[in-house]
Amino acid sequence: QVQPVESGGGLVKPGGSLVVSCTAPGFTSNGCGMDWYRQGAGNQREWVSSTSPDGRTYYADSVKGRFTISKDEARDTVYLQMNSLKPEDTAMYYCQTTRRYGGTWKCYSYWGQGTQVTVSS
Repeated sequence: QVQPVESGGGLVKPGGSLVVSCTAPGFTSNGCGMDWYRQGAGNQREWVSSTSPDGRTYYADSVKGRFTISKDEARDTVYLQMNSLKPEDTAMYYCQTTRRYGGTWKCYSYWGQGTQVTVSS
């Protein structure tokens, strides 16, 4: 199983930018996809973005045009570049490997601790 570790969160002003990272050793070699989720003050988990093993990308309507998902396969790391941030983007951000695009049983991963992103003046 893959154990993701999120990092890079912090405090940013509205309209600013931030990059969060997810390192999951083995996700590339096991053919896993990767999802980003976030959980805000309402405690409801919201899907944000995904990338497939062959590099296809997907975004929630709420972040489309502002966020970009990318990966460094050599480092088994996925990034979420967040631009034009809004207060409503404030949340704990989590990454999770997925088998929806294929991959081995090792793509089943535990939830990590997440990384907090706060957008405020």
